[in-house]
Amino acid sequence: MPFFPNHLKSKLPKVGTTVFSIMSKLAMEHDAINLSQGFPDFDCDPELLKLANKYMEKGFNQYAPMPGIIGLRMAIHEKVKYLYSMGYDPEKEITVTSGATQAIFTAISSVIDDEDEVIIFEPAYDCYGPAVELNGGIPIYIEMEAPDYSINWDNVKRMVSSKTKMIIINSPHNPTGATLNKSDMEQLIKLTKDSEIIILSDEVYEHVIFDGNKHLSVSMYPELADRSFVVSSFGKVFHITGWKMGYCLGPANLMAEFRKVHQYNVFSSNTPLQYALAEYLETKENYLALPSFFTEKRNLFLKEMKSSRFNFLNTDGSYFVLADYSKISDESDMQFCSRMTIDTGVAAIPVSSFYSNGTDNKVIRFCFAKKDETLIEAAKLLCKI
Repeated sequence: MPFFPNHLKSKLPKVGTTVFSIMSKLAMEHDAINLSQGFPDFDCDPELLKLANKYMEKGFNQYAPMPGIIGLRMAIHEKVKYLYSMGYDPEKEITVTSGATQAIFTAISSVIDDEDEVIIFEPAYDCYGPAVELNGGIPIYIEMEAPDYSINWDNVKRMVSSKTKMIIINSPHNPTGATLNKSDMEQLIKLTKDSEIIILSDEVYEHVIFDGNKHLSVSMYPELADRSFVVSSFGKVFHITGWKMGYCLGPANLMAEFRKVHQYNVFSSNTPLQYALAEYLETKENYLALPSFFTEKRNLFLKEMKSSRFNFLNTDGSYFVLADYSKISDESDMQFCSRMTIDTGVAAIPVSSFYSNGTDNKVIRFCFAKKDETLIEAAKLLCKI
């Protein structure tokens, strides 16, 4: 019998294996096309691989400075200034992280104490709530309004209390593909004005935005930037999710607290990859071309799915598109996704898994960050349902 001391109490009693792992495992077992987990099935730019190999061979293989090599922090500074007209100090306001999820966990851990309330908009990326709970905080979940998954700011205002320490926003949004607009940002400014509320802005899909729209980073708004952690991901935008490389931006006072935690849960991130990314960012087209690249992926998948019985919801950004299957089945979204994986040969994610209370609107999430042939083959199978 495995050892399990009686006095041991789980810090996350309601948490099991993530739905992403479950669906990917099911897809593998049944040789299904995996449109569930958010990772590309195509290679990154060969130039980026050459750069990584170059710096490994040049011997840049020992610990990097705790906040990241200065060359990459400078490159991030230049990118953010170019895109959002905001100049973060590379010395005190930019930290390189081992992926965006680590940055999110570190940001929450650095400021959230017992009984602090954190507002989280649902459906939500599944790492937010557990990170708050592990630090003794209380997640306050507010559901976005379907079908466009907008935020009702009057409702948010009612939920803010004297215990509200943080608001987490995510745009472009996972899993819905919704984006925050100018009005949303103005409402957030009004809501947090004269308060001590910290914002955590998850912007990992900042370059995966469609139809000529512009990503509105909190970095563009001084009133928000002064109170915000901004998290971004190299993995998501440069098709290197397995490299686990990201970064966090924030004012010096918040970043000082962030680094206190960062130095003990990671210390520093992959050294040769930092040098590679620093050089890769020198060519602006490497990130400026991404919106059109992913727009083509989204449009191809939707075009191929036109004859299907799914009703697709609008998506403004991210790797994902949501589909209403209520005309096809009365099953729960988890049951439907499992059966579709086994019987049809295509895996998707049930959106109920992004809600703390399992809200099931008969909507599932497809990832279209895949090769064209993968999307065409998946659509062919899905159109048979």
